[in-house]
Amino acid sequence: MKFLSHRSPVISTSGMVAASQPLAVSAGLQLLERGGNAADAAVAVAAALNVTEPTSTGLGGDCFALYFSAETGGITALNGSGRLPAALDLERVQREGFGMGLPARHPYTITVPGACAGWCDLLERHGSRPLSEILTPAIQLAEAGFPVAPITSHFWQNGAEEVLSVALGGSELTIDGRGPQPGQVFRNPGLARTLRRVAEGGKAAFYQGEIAEAIAHTVQQAGGCLALDDLASHHSTWDQPLWVNYHGIRLWECPPNGQGLVALLALNLLERFDLESFPPLSAMRLHLQIEALRLAFADAHRYVADPAFQALPVEELLSKEYAARRSRLVDLQKAVLNQVPGNPGSSVAFPSGASDTVYFSVVDRWGNACSFINSNYMGFGTGIVPYGWGFSLQNRGCGFNLLPGHPNCLAPGKRPYHTIIPALATRSPEKQADPSVEGQQLFACFGVMGGFMQPQGHLQVFLNLVQDGLDPQAALDRPRFCLEGGASEGVVLLEEGFSSQIRSKLSGMGHPVSLVHGHERVVFGRGQVILSDPHTGVLWGGSDPRADGCVMSHL
Repeated sequence: MKFLSHRSPVISTSGMVAASQPLAVSAGLQLLERGGNAADAAVAVAAALNVTEPTSTGLGGDCFALYFSAETGGITALNGSGRLPAALDLERVQREGFGMGLPARHPYTITVPGACAGWCDLLERHGSRPLSEILTPAIQLAEAGFPVAPITSHFWQNGAEEVLSVALGGSELTIDGRGPQPGQVFRNPGLARTLRRVAEGGKAAFYQGEIAEAIAHTVQQAGGCLALDDLASHHSTWDQPLWVNYHGIRLWECPPNGQGLVALLALNLLERFDLESFPPLSAMRLHLQIEALRLAFADAHRYVADPAFQALPVEELLSKEYAARRSRLVDLQKAVLNQVPGNPGSSVAFPSGASDTVYFSVVDRWGNACSFINSNYMGFGTGIVPYGWGFSLQNRGCGFNLLPGHPNCLAPGKRPYHTIIPALATRSPEKQADPSVEGQQLFACFGVMGGFMQPQGHLQVFLNLVQDGLDPQAALDRPRFCLEGGASEGVVLLEEGFSSQIRSKLSGMGHPVSLVHGHERVVFGRGQVILSDPHTGVLWGGSDPRADGCVMSHL
């Protein structure tokens, strides 16, 4: 699979949807065409993606969203991530011999699935259409079946072999024990049943009653300890979004326990350098971005955790003064592979990981925008499927560490360090001095999924749009780099498309470099972008060529 994309951006004056599956895009457009807004369409897309791309997302996982209100110019941040079971603590984990960390697919890694509550809470605050109407396209897809897209098929087959074949109930998401072939029709009556129950009863139908009982029973049968009380007590939170200003454009991220802080820290650092003096794909421009991310990840692995358990020095970390101090640690001539966290808080460390996720973007005809991300983590997550309900359960508990005293140490009722992050970018109206949340103008609704690639993808795509003025499709088409595992000392993975001279120069500066091609390019994530022109109201959309998806508008 060569990296060749020559698509033009999609341009429209009406609503637009960009996602990794065309059928999910269609589901969102159906809601927009019926008069629904960005929140309505976003949940329709999320539900359809659960059907068409269960390799990455679903009701057994979590979600986050940023919502831009065209009426107020304000941004709200939804945290739809779940918490660790009340019966699981550090002493229990250590007693059972998991001193170095939980195995990736162990049932102890199953946190409460937050996606369903997240969908419902987004609609309660911002939606305009009934849940039954919003979930109808996904229910129809699950019942009638759909032809599986090529890239999805590749990862589905891998997941069936490596995870679903050994996980309790995993065979429900296979065809005779294997993943579907490209173009093969897959039906999921169990998921249709789940979605119908939620359409009729809302989030209570998921967190109480038959579905909750099936989840708790299956997890406990697999050796985990998730209980009915854990599910019944779950709730989403609405948080104050974070932002930094870069050349007049604000980049918005959800606060911790998400890792959006990484992108903001790196962008603050890069503002201290004259990026414009270096060509976009030059070794020096890449070097500066990589070094900014090394510093940002060092801080994130120290400070990103559940703020309900410990106060986090976010304001200090995002100050321009802190960025100025940290920028002095960047060596213009060579890589610094041993960066350590800065000084606003206590000293900690955090392990790396990986993820599979879906990100999608929706802007409606009124200018409202929803940047939305939904994930199982590590493909099918644990691969454990509650019998008869058609979705797999996440393994987000891998995001905890087992270091006593660490802000992100495993604890009952706690949310883990979370990799999935949506993004928004806005302009401040002229003469607006007040740096408040409201009164903004939408610049871009965008995101890039992919574990620790996500803040790196946000940074690279944002700079492509703002620094270099690329259209959304061109911004997504550019080859990317990835600091492997989000480790400040990590190997720099380079996508095919970078010249051998660039690779050689980066190596000469001390960066450990590795070239990535073919299906392994999944490490660079998959993004979606919808750009808004504030003067004309025209929307410009792009969809990542590394996925099966597209961007479309409606009449």
